[in-house]
Amino acid sequence: MPKIFSIHSFRGGTGKSNTTANISSLLASKGLRVGVIDTDIQSPGIHVLFGLEPDEMGNTLNDFLWGKCRLSDTAHDMTSRLGKQIKGKLFLIPSSMRATEIARVLREGYDVGLLNEGCHELIDKLDLDVLLIDTHPGLNEETLVSIAISDVLVLIMRPDQQDIQGTAVTVDVARKLNVNNMYLIVNNTPETFDFNQIKRDMENVYNCSVAAILSHSPEMMVLGGKGVFALNYPDSELTGKLQKVSEMLMT
Repeated sequence: MPKIFSIHSFRGGTGKSNTTANISSLLASKGLRVGVIDTDIQSPGIHVLFGLEPDEMGNTLNDFLWGKCRLSDTAHDMTSRLGKQIKGKLFLIPSSMRATEIARVLREGYDVGLLNEGCHELIDKLDLDVLLIDTHPGLNEETLVSIAISDVLVLIMRPDQQDIQGTAVTVDVARKLNVNNMYLIVNNTPETFDFNQIKRDMENVYNCSVAAILSHSPEMMVLGGKGVFALNYPDSELTGKLQKVSEMLMT
């Protein structure tokens, strides 16, 4: 039975897209057929991690939402670009980087209800095992739709008060949408913190499992978004933690 995961954060800059790219690549490396949708239409970016240039995109999520094509027509096969580690398939559905199309979204909006229909068509057409939705930060209409259609919601947060309070709101909204299968990932955690204590505190606050507590990674900063971290640093402790997250999500 195919699964839909939404990867979300209350604020930007938490590492949401990096986490999505890494988890999806690790799942594909295990032989699964994986789709990734960038629904952060106002500020798209996950395509950079997969090495897809804007002039290569052709059809995008924007075209689907404006009725120009099916969602499966926007899928780009990234498998060969990710290296020999990928035993399955990875498809990316990007959002447009064209300023005029981003401005149109801001000005006119779109029918967010199409996303539900499109996701299931995409899963059927590409025979996907799992579909990951890289959401727009915060809580807006398209984010709520993404959360509502998900089998699993993964919330990325940093260990600071703004994220702690914002994530609490997101968890509450998700439960009202009957999404009870949630995991937390605490990212960019200083090494001086007690990780076990953070895990206990966060699980107590939100009443849901902490899938991982990730520290700041100098190697990821060096990589600078030019590729997927887990594929470039397969022996890293961070990659090991992300691998455990990917396995947890599929159980």
